[in-house]
Amino acid sequence: MTEAHLAHPAAPEPFTRMDRHGGVAVLTLTRPSSRNSLSEGMMSALTDCLDGLATDPEVRAIVLAAEGPAFSAGHDLKEIQARRTDPDRGRAYFEGVLKRCASLMLRIVRQPQPLIAAVEGMATAAGCQLVASCDLAVAGAGARFCTPGVNIGLFCHTPMVALSRSVARKHAMEMLLLGEWVPAEEAHRLGLVNRVVASGQALEAALGLAGQIAAKSRVPVKLGKAAFYAQAEMGLDDAYDYASQVMAENMLARDADEGISAMIGKRPPHWEDR
Repeated sequence: MTEAHLAHPAAPEPFTRMDRHGGVAVLTLTRPSSRNSLSEGMMSALTDCLDGLATDPEVRAIVLAAEGPAFSAGHDLKEIQARRTDPDRGRAYFEGVLKRCASLMLRIVRQPQPLIAAVEGMATAAGCQLVASCDLAVAGAGARFCTPGVNIGLFCHTPMVALSRSVARKHAMEMLLLGEWVPAEEAHRLGLVNRVVASGQALEAALGLAGQIAAKSRVPVKLGKAAFYAQAEMGLDDAYDYASQVMAENMLARDADEGISAMIGKRPPHWEDR
């Protein structure tokens, strides 16, 4: 048999792609054929990328984007259904997948750099959770959001965690109980996304926000992001005590001295990231 007749398996389709725009990293989901579902492979790829970026001193902000008509359709239901024939009906597998998903969302929250979701198309279930877990989100006008689990007998319990921390409780419950589509403008009104732009312009707008963040000192951005999520889980008294301690630490930073001096002297600051 000649080489022309040999069957060559296609190279595996990558889960993600990484691009750099100065101090901004763009992490793109590249599985449009599966609507960028959060399969085991996708979650592993995202976690590995974020772990690598966390220690990269050149990266000051991260934009999360996606190829194709869907930002992310959530968990890969075909993977889930395939495990129902396991001896335990899939319980161990389900628990493991959900734990992996929770770890990814926590990785986003604990990432030292801010993450900005650039959403075009639909973001459903765990895909909506992914958007809610990011620090900021920009949506194209045609983007839609949904937590539709209740429609298929599966309440979106884990997406609920991020969603209920991004929008008011009654809005979160409405999305979770009805499973209806929420258009971009409504998502903006609810607080799920920060800005709505023309369809196809979400990435450009997200890069604009990321560029503004990247121009600032790394010190207050890193301290501020971590403190924001930490204090949000505290009572009011503890939150003020904690925030005061972190702010005092920030005041001792070289860049805080430089920034205040620059403002008083009416000159641009020169950041040293320390």
